[in-house]
Amino acid sequence: MGGAAIWISCSSLFLEVKGITKQVTSKKSAGKGAVPVTYTTITRGGRQSVAAEVIDEQALSICVNSRELVTVMCTPIQQEALALGFLANENIIHSMADVELLQTCNAGTCVDVWLAHSDFQPPRHNILTSGCAGGMTFDDFSAAHPPLEAGRHIASSQLWARMDDMHQAATLYSRSRGVHCSALSDGERLLLSAEDVGRHNTLDKLRGLALQQDIRTRDCIMLSTGRISSEMISKAWHMEVPIVCSRSSPTSLSVALAKDWNITLVGYLHQDSMNIYTHSERILLE
Repeated sequence: MGGAAIWISCSSLFLEVKGITKQVTSKKSAGKGAVPVTYTTITRGGRQSVAAEVIDEQALSICVNSRELVTVMCTPIQQEALALGFLANENIIHSMADVELLQTCNAGTCVDVWLAHSDFQPPRHNILTSGCAGGMTFDDFSAAHPPLEAGRHIASSQLWARMDDMHQAATLYSRSRGVHCSALSDGERLLLSAEDVGRHNTLDKLRGLALQQDIRTRDCIMLSTGRISSEMISKAWHMEVPIVCSRSSPTSLSVALAKDWNITLVGYLHQDSMNIYTHSERILLE
């Protein structure tokens, strides 16, 4: 074609002429995250038809340089943030400067990421995580990660207040239930929040949103509604977050990793109590 190149990805058709890439097709707007349903409820007083919503769950393929890297089950909102955050938490990208092109397909089932460098090789080893939506990571939890260098402290009252803020931000949960929410905070306010059927996806979405909005995650506080397992702590370490809080339980491996990586792990963060499993000196009583 006389210097022009056409390449097709799973999302759309692109035309590259003299190094300038132009998008040929348009993408579909993001979904709303919940799907209308009608169900029947039965009580001792009888039966009743109820119009409601359930959380949306779909497969999303993340393709890098035209090669499918992974397919994850997720709630189809903020798909591009999810893709960016997954790649960042797996050390495939480090900033938006590493991304040449980012595109979601019309159906919202695939995100194409073209890297600024062409020497990307997909990892050969992957781990199926304990995520509730079939999570996967390329991280090796047996590898020695250096402890985080962080002098972050926070008052217990601030953690209770920020957890309440996160619950207020969980708009999908208020509509459909069946969804996790996570948030990043500077201690005084929420910086970002994300919801998804997969708890690990919420952390990837936070990382992706932070990249898109140029928000620094280092020394932030992470809050989540989901169980804190090993991959959750791993994502926190990659984001350089020294305090991780959940309204639910940690696992034995997450406690061990948090201890080694100098991360304060807080579980069962409820209205007036919390359990601190590692590095409790960061949480101050007033």
